[in-house]
Amino acid sequence: MNLNELENNWIKGFEKPVIIAGPCSAESESQMLETAKRLKESDADVSVFRAGIWKPRTKPNGFEGVGVIGLNWLKKVKEEYGFKTATEVANAHHVFAALEADVDVLWIGARSTVNPFTVQEIAQALRGIDKPVLVKNPVNPDLALWIGALERLLGQDVKNLGVIHRGFSTYQKTKYRNIPNWQIALDFKHQFPNIPMFIDPSHICGNRTGLAGVTQEAFNVGYEGAIIESHCNPDEAWSDASQQITPEVLADMINSIQIRKSDISGYEDEMGKHRTLISDLDFQLIELLSQRMKISEKIGTLKKENNIAIFQPERWRIIADYAAQKANESGMSHEFIEKVFKAIHEESIEVQNKIMINK
Repeated sequence: MNLNELENNWIKGFEKPVIIAGPCSAESESQMLETAKRLKESDADVSVFRAGIWKPRTKPNGFEGVGVIGLNWLKKVKEEYGFKTATEVANAHHVFAALEADVDVLWIGARSTVNPFTVQEIAQALRGIDKPVLVKNPVNPDLALWIGALERLLGQDVKNLGVIHRGFSTYQKTKYRNIPNWQIALDFKHQFPNIPMFIDPSHICGNRTGLAGVTQEAFNVGYEGAIIESHCNPDEAWSDASQQITPEVLADMINSIQIRKSDISGYEDEMGKHRTLISDLDFQLIELLSQRMKISEKIGTLKKENNIAIFQPERWRIIADYAAQKANESGMSHEFIEKVFKAIHEESIEVQNKIMINK
């Protein structure tokens, strides 16, 4: 069996979109129960209550989770408020403890997904279970690693699978804590449409203000659910306080989200016309880029003959200024136009480099 053959009928047991919510970390029994109570009383339609029991931290001596005692609090949440429960597992010990506590949904975090040894250990500990296991994308933008983690789980007869898109780390500071890099997630979704995909706006944004927008973007492209951090008192949270929201704010956010239809029947003709036009424009873009790179080759030859350095900082400043001007004139996103011009400029440098190297 391969990943494309999985039925993943477990998702049919939930109303869509599937909302998984709860605090980043379990801190106390009272904190867990109050958050669960308010989620239950809210209008957020939360299906699964999540809480981190073990917390992987970047540096030592920080709060690394309460440990096994927190699993008892998760059990109480299930008993008193009827939620299914979910937590992250990062090694075999975590798996055995979570299964003993009858946690309903397990997820593998981004820092674990990036390490095949860790994923293999977790997969072997999970061998043959029928509980849903969700896999977050690895911290770095590597689609093969993400797929490989799922294949390791399937290799251990774990067949109820899903994935969580939580964004990717980057050295460059942006408005996101972890850049979404939507194309990687959509490439995954294209290859494995049968595997449910959840958005994790909390870790993508790293703040409260962008959560609704990122969640809406995900539902616009057909994600099945969202995993969102919600705390009874976010400002006092022991971890990731800035990205957690109250149950009441969560309810307002979820109710403001529009769920898009995946069925385009009745719109095929009109959609087809627009797509034909886009295909034609895409072809023209490729032709223009090809012409541009041929000019870059001539510039590269000229630089080589006259022993001129390829990268000219002043030229890049001119390009960046021009991109900003064109963005303003066209009403398009400055960030998008800058990305396009930067990619073109980097490819131009690569083309000229090849000419410099070849004797």
